[in-house]
Amino acid sequence: MRVKLQHLLMPQAGLCPQQEMYFRADPKKVHLTECHRALTFERYGVAWFDTYFNSFSIEKWRKYTNIGEVSVTLFLKGKFEIQLRSKEKIHGRHAEKELSVTAFESMETMAVTLPFRAYEQKGMFFVRLEALEKDSQYWGGYYSAEVAEEALLPVDLAINICTFKREAFVKRNLELLRRNILQNPENELFGHLQVFISDNGKTLEIPALADETVHIVPNKNVGGAGGFTRGLIEILHCPTYRASHVLFMDDDILIEPEALFRTYTLLRCRKSEYGDVFIGGAMLRLDQQNIQVEAGAVWQAGELASRKSGVDLNTPDGCLYNETEETVEFHAWWYCCTPMSVVSETNLPLPIFIRGDDLEYGLRNMKHLLLLNGVCVWHEPFENKYSSFLEYYILRNMLYDNALHVPGYSKWKFLKRLYGNVTRQLFYYRYQNVDLIFRGVNDFFKGVRFLKETDGEALHQEIMAAGYKAQPVEALPVPFDYPAYERSFGENDGRFHKLLRMLTFNGLFLPAKRDTIASMATCRPINFYRAKRVLQYDVTSKKAFVTEKSIRKSIAYLFHLLGMTGKILFGFDGAMKRFQQEGTVLMREETWRNYLHI
Repeated sequence: MRVKLQHLLMPQAGLCPQQEMYFRADPKKVHLTECHRALTFERYGVAWFDTYFNSFSIEKWRKYTNIGEVSVTLFLKGKFEIQLRSKEKIHGRHAEKELSVTAFESMETMAVTLPFRAYEQKGMFFVRLEALEKDSQYWGGYYSAEVAEEALLPVDLAINICTFKREAFVKRNLELLRRNILQNPENELFGHLQVFISDNGKTLEIPALADETVHIVPNKNVGGAGGFTRGLIEILHCPTYRASHVLFMDDDILIEPEALFRTYTLLRCRKSEYGDVFIGGAMLRLDQQNIQVEAGAVWQAGELASRKSGVDLNTPDGCLYNETEETVEFHAWWYCCTPMSVVSETNLPLPIFIRGDDLEYGLRNMKHLLLLNGVCVWHEPFENKYSSFLEYYILRNMLYDNALHVPGYSKWKFLKRLYGNVTRQLFYYRYQNVDLIFRGVNDFFKGVRFLKETDGEALHQEIMAAGYKAQPVEALPVPFDYPAYERSFGENDGRFHKLLRMLTFNGLFLPAKRDTIASMATCRPINFYRAKRVLQYDVTSKKAFVTEKSIRKSIAYLFHLLGMTGKILFGFDGAMKRFQQEGTVLMREETWRNYLHI
């Protein structure tokens, strides 16, 4: 039987208006209609669909699924030359082949279906359209393939969302899902998708938002780990819906609904040897929607490396790079489709609140990860966000993750990381952050019992209170000057000056001579050199906090660091081993029910 695999899309206002992610054409020859439903061509106008949303990743579909011959169906009016083409990247160049050329002519809009017949099915398939007369029109289409009916697998998706006081985002995404899928019988996912929301802020109007396909439960504010795990427990035990896959999804993302359709169709067609495949959605920047932030990642014992970061998806070269599969160890939970076969009452995430929960669960369970062009979400870039309290969780949770998954991680590697983190905070005069780092490390040494018996919600309130609080700039003692903030990004020094900064501990032992301004999230040590006070500004919230140089505090924290060094030298190996031996108890539903008070 013939199965529709993915639709050919158009740019949409309010979602993604970047035309080059959908088609490439001379704007003088090819025009997008006002309703964004069609392309109108001048004579000899050409449109290329070797793009992020409208190419077809034939090599990946062949590898992971049981599809047969692939065809494309186009809805056209007028007179066209239709070229079916393939393209792959080899040693930095694009190897492109013309597979077929077909003439089309019709006074009415009609569908034409053409097969991709290629000896080598690698890289991507795509369509090239050239109009042979004026006012010819293209009205979209889709890719499909022959699949044996007995090879199609039953798939029922459960979207798992954790939210905390983001009512507007949740309402927007629920409206999008209802309009396109949940209440649309014409969509192939209708009846095969339900939504489970853990409301950590307990602020959602459940009677107004929930129904038979949208399940909302109030939950303790125990971070992403607690919210997503509460969702897993609800999905595991839902009496009216048996999900085959759970799709972890952030509450503040912007999503193209087609990503869900492509995820669903691929899972239906997957080969038996990839029954446990995870499907990830790449994260793209919300402010530059064609720029990719991450498509899978590797952990490297804490030296996290994002795959394919910074790729420009407006270019065919960027799309072809995405076709290359690289080693990945996990995928973040902004969009991560996970088989329910790995979820059980004894295989749940760790209760570590935030930072590292998705990482650890991926390291534990993910053997195969598939990423496809067109399966993505848009998210606020991380460099535009900064939260002081995260310093408590970063090293603490890194130790939990490494204890379970990096058995060779040594105290010497950790000391190098600890010294680097503490030194950087001292360079930034962020003394409260150093307290948070030390507290996190000490709490790791308390072992499994600490996580089991500590009220995560109460602990988080303490941690947040201990960090720096951003305030309106007019309330701060250092005057805010936006041009000075902009200039801070261009501050640099030569080799000699950099050596001087290092020898004087970034100017700590030299007289301070200025107040200055730097970025809260992306500041560098040079921004603080010989500064007395630094206003650290967050461009998204338009707020800031001020830190002030203190030689006395810096020296006191260095002595504290030396004391912690002794604790690590003599106790690190034992603490890591004990957590490795005892940590599985934290993955059990019984532990989670006690932790969440359910």
